[in-house]
Amino acid sequence: MTLQAQHTPLPTFSPAVEDFILRFQLQPPRRPAAALRGTRHAAVLIPIICRPEPTLLLTRRADQLRKHPGQVAFPGGAADATDASIIATALREAHEEVAIPPEQVYVLGTLSPQDSSSGFQVTPVIGLLPVDVPLHPAEDEVAELFEMPLREAFDLTRYYPLDIHRRGIHHRVYLSWYQQQFVWGLTAGIIRQLARQVEA
Repeated sequence: MTLQAQHTPLPTFSPAVEDFILRFQLQPPRRPAAALRGTRHAAVLIPIICRPEPTLLLTRRADQLRKHPGQVAFPGGAADATDASIIATALREAHEEVAIPPEQVYVLGTLSPQDSSSGFQVTPVIGLLPVDVPLHPAEDEVAELFEMPLREAFDLTRYYPLDIHRRGIHHRVYLSWYQQQFVWGLTAGIIRQLARQVEA
């Protein structure tokens, strides 16, 4: 998918961001999409803030949420019938959770969907954000926002596999730490999937 702006002119990117864009666009996915078991569709936005050294924007979910409380995540959620596309789902959810204006997101492309433990097929959508993008987390959904340098996120040695057997099905999840944040499960798997695609 070609880099595209929603409404605003294409900005000038730092060399590190340009390198990431080229790697993403020129490298095919490292593996084909797996056979998915999820029957419902969802999307998450992978927000990359275009600093001179780019960062991933991550959330820590509010502790009172019924599903995945306190976990590190990307903004996202289930697709609505009114969403024009799965990319629109990711942009809508990011606006609802973190107030990211959809018109300030440069959609770079998508990764292959992954199954979540809650029965969804989750499509990761990579979006580039300007440094001055306004961020206002929804207090009832997001406990904290933090940034992780892309170069650290893409260090494959930081992800540790854990094999889980549940209801006769084998799952492999990945565990990682960044500062005081515990990154694991689907979020760690998505970051690792992107890292594998853009690695040299």
